[in-house]
Amino acid sequence: MQVKLEFMQILARLQVNKAQHRLLYGFFESYLKLTKEEEEMFVKEARKLEDADKILKIPISYEEEGKRLGRVHGKKEVALEMLKDGFPIDKISKLTRLTNDEIEQLKQLM
Repeated sequence: MQVKLEFMQILARLQVNKAQHRLLYGFFESYLKLTKEEEEMFVKEARKLEDADKILKIPISYEEEGKRLGRVHGKKEVALEMLKDGFPIDKISKLTRLTNDEIEQLKQLM
């Protein structure tokens, strides 16, 4: 737990771009798995730190990005199935909220 706390403090202060930040965090998370209890202790200790907001925001931002990407991927899968079933592009766009250009790109992949 202490290692993660120190790593997150360093990560919060690093001046790197978003992709590098994500890579470092992902690498660290894949090698240091905390139990639920350890994770709760980490959050409790992190809240005491000066840069607590930055530290605690890091995993949430990546989780939200993952959810967003999952929704986009799901919409594209639905759109592909609709294309295969012969739905018109404007109907697919309305139901999935993908742009006509995005749907045209999917159509070319078929």
